[in-house]
Amino acid sequence: MSHLSRSASFRALALACVSFPGPVLAQQSAAPFDGPRGAEAAVSLSELSVSATGVPTPVALTGSSVTVLTADTLEAQQRRTVPDALQQVPGLNVVQTGGPGGQTSVFIRGSNSNHVKVLIDGIDATDPSNANGSFDFGQLLTEDLSRIEVLRGPQSGLYGSDAIGGVVSFITKRGEGPATATARVEGGSFGTFNQSGRISGSENGFDYSVSIQHLRAAATPVTPPNLVPFGRPIHPNYYDNETVSAKFGYQFTDTFRINSVTRFINARLLSTGTDFSTFPALPAAFRSASDVQQVLTRNEAEWTPFAGFHNIFAINYSNLFDLQQGPLDPLATPDPTTGLGERTRYEYRGDYRLSPGNLVLFGAQRDEESLRTTDPNPFGAGTLRARNGNTAGYGEVQLTPFERAALVANIRHDENDAFGPATTFRVAPSYVLPFTDTRIKGSVGSGFKAPTLSQLFQSFPAFNFFANPNLKPEESLGYDAGFEQPLGERVLVGATYYANDFRNLINTNASFTSNENVGRAESYGAEAFVAVRFTDTLSGRVDYTNTVTKNEITHQELLRRPRHKGSATALWNPLPGLTVSGTVIVLGHFVDGNRDFSVQRLKNPGFTLVNLAVNYDVSERVSVFGRIDNLFDRRYENPTGFLGPGLAVYGGVRLTAF
Repeated sequence: MSHLSRSASFRALALACVSFPGPVLAQQSAAPFDGPRGAEAAVSLSELSVSATGVPTPVALTGSSVTVLTADTLEAQQRRTVPDALQQVPGLNVVQTGGPGGQTSVFIRGSNSNHVKVLIDGIDATDPSNANGSFDFGQLLTEDLSRIEVLRGPQSGLYGSDAIGGVVSFITKRGEGPATATARVEGGSFGTFNQSGRISGSENGFDYSVSIQHLRAAATPVTPPNLVPFGRPIHPNYYDNETVSAKFGYQFTDTFRINSVTRFINARLLSTGTDFSTFPALPAAFRSASDVQQVLTRNEAEWTPFAGFHNIFAINYSNLFDLQQGPLDPLATPDPTTGLGERTRYEYRGDYRLSPGNLVLFGAQRDEESLRTTDPNPFGAGTLRARNGNTAGYGEVQLTPFERAALVANIRHDENDAFGPATTFRVAPSYVLPFTDTRIKGSVGSGFKAPTLSQLFQSFPAFNFFANPNLKPEESLGYDAGFEQPLGERVLVGATYYANDFRNLINTNASFTSNENVGRAESYGAEAFVAVRFTDTLSGRVDYTNTVTKNEITHQELLRRPRHKGSATALWNPLPGLTVSGTVIVLGHFVDGNRDFSVQRLKNPGFTLVNLAVNYDVSERVSVFGRIDNLFDRRYENPTGFLGPGLAVYGGVRLTAF
C-alpha cells in the first residue's frame, strides 16, 4: 500500500475504522455529533485526533481527553479569533485583557498559563523571548484552520517541555480538488471590518492553499469607567491583524512527498496601559502600542519505503518579534522595548504499522532557541542576547491487546544544554464493555516545563533582581479516569475525573532577588458532558467542568481558575442551506488580583455569555451570515480590571468561485 500523504490518511483511516469492534462516537467533538453520520462515515474527521498520539487515530482508540473543533464548527459559530473559539472547550479558562488582540492566556485543568504546548502545523509556536514562556493566543485568527485539537493532561512524554497542562494544536487547511477561490467580507460593532480570501486546489500531485486574513476592531471599550479619574478620557482598544498563510505539497512518487507551510502575522494593538506613577495605579491617560511580526515555517519530506513504514524529515523555524511602546504621550513618548525570539528545530519521526491496530512510533529532535531584547528604560534590563538548546528522543506504541481494548504508551528523554536530562512518560488505555458499549478510558503521565531564557539569563540590577542560571525544570504528574455511555443512537453521556500534582514551580525567592524552584501546587476536578441529537436537523451538547486548585505553600486557591465552568452548544438546520448556531458560556466566580495587583486577592463574580449565529447559502456561490455576541450585554471582566466586549452585532457575505 503506497502512502499518499498524512493528511489524506484522515479519510482512509475513517473508512478503515468501520471494522473496529465496538462503537466509535464523536464524544470529544465540541459540536454535538459533528460531521457526517451513518455507517458509510463510521469515523468522521471530528472523531480523529492527531495530537493524542502523533498520527491520525480515532479518539475511541486512546484514553486521552481531547476536544476537536473542526472548520465546520468554527464557520457555523462564526468564531473569527482563536480566543473566542476556545471559550467553549471544557477544562479551559481563556483570559484576555479586553477585546481582540489583547494578551490572551489559557489555563488547562488548573495548570499555569505557561504550561500549555502550542503547535501550528507541528511548529512549536512559543516565543523564546517571552519572560515566563506563556503563549499569547490573542494573535491567532481562524479562517485558514481546518481543525483545533485541545489535548488535556500532562503530555511531555510525546511533546517535551511546556506540555504540563496539555497541548493545543492548530492544523491549517490543505488544498483539495479543483481550483476554488473564496472571499469573505464582514462588518459590525466596535468598528469591526474583516476580510479574508483563499485560493486552493490540487492537480497532478501538487496541492496548494493560500489565504489572506485581515481583522480590524477599531474601537473596543475595555477600560472600566470606575477606574478612570474624573475628566480623564477613556480610550478604546484599536486592533489590526493581517495574517497570510500558505500550504503547499507535491507528491513526487507513490512513496515520496514534500510539504511546506508558512504563516506570517503582522498585528498592531493600541491599548490603555497602566500608570504606575500613582498608587493605586490607574489606567494611563494615553494609549500604548504593541506591534507583533511573526513568521513560522515548516518544510518536510515524507518517505514510505515500503507499506506501513512512514518517515518524516522536517525543519521548523520561527521568528517572533514584538515591540512595546507607551504611553504614547506626544510630549514625552518613551523609547520602545523590543524582543526577538527565534527557534529552529530539526526533526525526524517514523512510524511502523505492525498490524491493524498495532503501531510503533519513534523520533528525535534538536531545538536551538535564542532571544534578543532591548530595554532602554533606566530601570529595565538593557540589551540581552541568550541561547539554549535541547536534544530529545521519544518512542510510542499503540496496541490492541485484545478485542475492544486499546492502549497508547509513550516515553521521552530530553537533554537540555542548560539544566541537563528530563525523562517523561504517558500511558492511556481504553476499553469498550460488551453488551452496554460503555467505554472506560484513562491516562497517567508526567510533564515538565524548562526555565525560559529570561529566567536563566535576564537580570534587573536596578531592582536588585538577578537571573538564576541554576534553575531546574518545573514538573508535574497527572492522571484521569472516565467513561462514555451511549444511550440509544441519539444520546451520549460521559464524565472524567482528573488530578495533577505540580512540583519545582519557578517563583521568586523569599528575598525577592531571584527565581527559585520553590513552588508546589495541586489541581483536581471533573469534566462531564451530555450530547443529544434531538432530530436529524437539531443537536445539542452541554459540558461542565469542576476545578479545584491549591497553592501548597500558601494553602490558597490559585488565581484565575474558576471552580465551575459550563458551556452549551446547539446546531439547527431548519431548511436546506440554513444553519443556526447557539453557544452559552457560564464561568463561575474565581480569585483574581485587581488591575495593578495592589490588591492581590479578590473575588471575581464570573459571568454568562450567550452567542447566536446564522448562516444561509443563497446559492452555491453566495452565502450571507450574521451573528450576535454577548446577546444580553453582560458586563464582565476577565481578567479583573479589563472589560470584556459587550453586545455586538456582525454581518457579511461570502463568495465562492470554482
